[in-house]
Amino acid sequence: MTQGPLALGLVGCGRLAEAGYVPALAAVAAEADLRLVAVADPDPGRRERLAGLAGDAGAGAVAAFPGAAALFAGADVNAVVLASPAPAHVADAERAGAAGVAALVEKPPAPDAAGAAALAALTPPPFVGFNRRFDAGARAVRRAVPAGGPVELRLAISYRRRSWGAHAVHDDALLDLGPHLVDWARWISGREVVEVACTELSGDRVALDLVLSGDGDSDGDDRGPGRATVRAATDRPHAELVELRDGAGDLLARHRLGGLASGLRGRRGPDALVASLAGQLVAFAAAVRGEAPPDLGTAADGHAAMTVIDAARTSAADGARPVPIPRPVEA
Repeated sequence: MTQGPLALGLVGCGRLAEAGYVPALAAVAAEADLRLVAVADPDPGRRERLAGLAGDAGAGAVAAFPGAAALFAGADVNAVVLASPAPAHVADAERAGAAGVAALVEKPPAPDAAGAAALAALTPPPFVGFNRRFDAGARAVRRAVPAGGPVELRLAISYRRRSWGAHAVHDDALLDLGPHLVDWARWISGREVVEVACTELSGDRVALDLVLSGDGDSDGDDRGPGRATVRAATDRPHAELVELRDGAGDLLARHRLGGLASGLRGRRGPDALVASLAGQLVAFAAAVRGEAPPDLGTAADGHAAMTVIDAARTSAADGARPVPIPRPVEA
């Protein structure tokens, strides 16, 4: 168990770090007893800029390194957030483990299920940044899920990739937003995905129909089966929807974020992003100290989500044929 202030490293100084993690850390540094002390990125301009922004936000002096290996060799950190591109996550998480540093890997945890399985096989495995679990509206919908009977979910996220301004990520909509949405389906419903059909797949759009298990959870409650419709777009204004209905189609709970009216009133996505990342950082800090926050994403969650993503690609390539999902290996 780690005592005292946690020294945090941040690998990857792109748009998410700049617009999300730096302000989120400033918001919860005192509450989580967490301080950013080092950043890493191969682009010297980006890493120096982020170190300066973090310092201006109250972090104090922040060291800048050209990569994860240099950060672990040159900085004394207790924990690290890996916000680098997905192909680098396994190697960087391995470096963190070898250095005895707890890691939180941003989504997608890896480009595919094989990479996510490699993350889950590490000792200790990293946590995975499913920050939308910490969105207040999504949490309210989760609390409304009935203890028994079938459920139906409508889940959607859209944003304009051009306006976000990512530096190096070129993921399609399925890899970009799909892991969040699949994780929402699992986490909100308390069920596993047992089948997926991908009815639309392009660079900017994806549509999935998920069948959810009815086996109940580890507490033994009698949960019925479920379904979830998942929609994502990276060429539309920012909007998010989480809607829950019972088996008869009656509305139980709904959460909306963004949209045109919200944008006109000045309530935009980055504020919600910062709030959810802040909640996730508090949970991550608690986990590093030996606690077990129930909503923090695990490497097993990441593997489960990426297994569905891979199956969705198979479905799309085969004319939207429903593809069964194997039961996840127990962590």
